[in-house]
Amino acid sequence: MCPTAQRAARYERCRRRGHRGFTLVELLTVIAICGVLIGLLLPAVQQAREAMRRASCSNNLHQVGLAFQNYHAALQVFPPSYVADTRHPERHAQTFDGPSGYAWGMLLLPFLEQANLYRQFDPRLPCWDSRNAPAVQTRLSVYLCPSAPDTEQPLAIHDGGHRLLAAFARATYVANAGQEEPWGFTAEDYLGIADGPLYRNSRTRISDILDGLSNTVFIGEHSPTLSGKTWVGVVPGAIVCPTDPLRFPNSTCDVAATLVNVHSGPATDEIDPTLGIAPVHPPNSPLSHVCQMFADHPSGANVLMGDGRVRFISEFIHHPTWAAMCSRSEGGIVVHDRE
Repeated sequence: MCPTAQRAARYERCRRRGHRGFTLVELLTVIAICGVLIGLLLPAVQQAREAMRRASCSNNLHQVGLAFQNYHAALQVFPPSYVADTRHPERHAQTFDGPSGYAWGMLLLPFLEQANLYRQFDPRLPCWDSRNAPAVQTRLSVYLCPSAPDTEQPLAIHDGGHRLLAAFARATYVANAGQEEPWGFTAEDYLGIADGPLYRNSRTRISDILDGLSNTVFIGEHSPTLSGKTWVGVVPGAIVCPTDPLRFPNSTCDVAATLVNVHSGPATDEIDPTLGIAPVHPPNSPLSHVCQMFADHPSGANVLMGDGRVRFISEFIHHPTWAAMCSRSEGGIVVHDRE
């Protein structure tokens, strides 16, 4: 064989060896290694994303806190959880809810750079009037925690007979009425019943928060995972039911006030006749009702304190401490760690 032919043959052998493919075992090994790496990285990525969502949620509450302070500066009171004429001829017979029904979220709009949207409402009409429909279905990101699911579509509001009463934009933040749930009482006036800062027709001033603004919860989270809430208002006769009754078997449907309000317990109308005590409902409790705080963050929920500060409350918080934080003048002074 001539030298040229020999060189060509050697080149061909080398070329074939250089293009030898992976064996099946080698491919499976590489796939397994990639799977392990993805399995290790995915939780870290998910945690990083949740940290970003939680920070965004906290920022939303901070903006709401500034709006609360500016509202008080302008009107010398904080907004009520919602407004209702409890002596109106068309008031609800059991709850005394009546027009206009507008809630704290709507009342804060001018202080959240939403003056144009605020002007779309006709304050002479009830919030559920069809002429307010374009405004009441406006989705506002400042009232929505990014961690919460199913917030794109409006909340369909029904009465006990499943009759559609209205469709409002959703919110994942709710107003704190205190330890008591005043909507559990048949009363025109909740003053003297509600021991928190925000309830129907409340006119709470800074001077009324005897426990101190930094010790009192104003706003907290409530996820559609448990039940639907809104920033718009309360429709008389509406009911609020758990989204997943199998997951929350202890929660029954509740009255219209819980579209915007929650409480912490212990409440006098929840006293267990056997034990003689009423429960406290910390955030994210698996025993939560539709009228308590519940978030989609692991291990707790963000809350807005009266001084505008946002705190993350563990679901394992000491129950009497949580109750003390939710009342405005029960003497429950809470010492916070420096952050």
